[in-house]
Amino acid sequence: MSVTHSLQSLRDNLKASDRMPLVFLGHGNPMNAIEDNVYSKSWSQLGETLPQPQAILVVSAHWMTQGATLVDVSNLPKTIHDFYGFPDELFAQQYPAHGDPKLAREVVALLASHHAQEDDRWGLDHGAWTVLQRMYPEANVPVFQLSIDMTKPLKWHLEIGKTLAQLRQRGVLILGSGNVVHNLRAMRWGGKAQDFALEFDKLFADKLANRDYRGLADPKELGTLLRMAHPTVDHYLPALTIAGASDEKDDLAFMTESIDLGSVSMRSFVFHGA
Repeated sequence: MSVTHSLQSLRDNLKASDRMPLVFLGHGNPMNAIEDNVYSKSWSQLGETLPQPQAILVVSAHWMTQGATLVDVSNLPKTIHDFYGFPDELFAQQYPAHGDPKLAREVVALLASHHAQEDDRWGLDHGAWTVLQRMYPEANVPVFQLSIDMTKPLKWHLEIGKTLAQLRQRGVLILGSGNVVHNLRAMRWGGKAQDFALEFDKLFADKLANRDYRGLADPKELGTLLRMAHPTVDHYLPALTIAGASDEKDDLAFMTESIDLGSVSMRSFVFHGA
């Protein structure tokens, strides 16, 4: 496995493969959806770089469930504006992509051992549509979401990724959306990065590059640093699912390796077949 550190490196090294890549994006501030900045530009460039998917399965930090893994089987998933205090322009955004009910129901069956159930009430929350409208602005790829069961241990989410990995051979892009560090209580507007944010971000990147997934899913090993980086683990779990779907044949590329607002890691990464 090789590790590269920029979108340009990904573009240069992305080879033809029978399997779709795996993507985790640090989505951060919802305003990234309408602002022209380094993050939104990287999402647009990534969409131009990746092979065209047949469908997209999104694991977002913003669909949290208790005791079940839900899969959105709606035909026209609604655009959910799950935030407040932002400009009207952001609330006006719509992402009119179709769902893929047939494939979504297959995923329910695939994840039967993980208590998966159908759902038609959710849609696309801002962890999904803010990045998708940059990656695929024409909304011409079917997309559906998978929830994160907050009652399960970290390793559970690695295992879900491992089960979902077979979808890569069917042209499905599995996209995780969250943040490697996400502590809104410790934000610094315009200030420098918190020490704990830098430390956990580096720890995560090192373990991911070394394929130490056991360590990434072991709260005891991560210790107090995990609790500082994630007062709640909702933004961490999608990264574990994407890691779990990878294997030793994949190369790893990092993108947008920075800390925003003092305590939000915007680190993103892509696994692609060698």
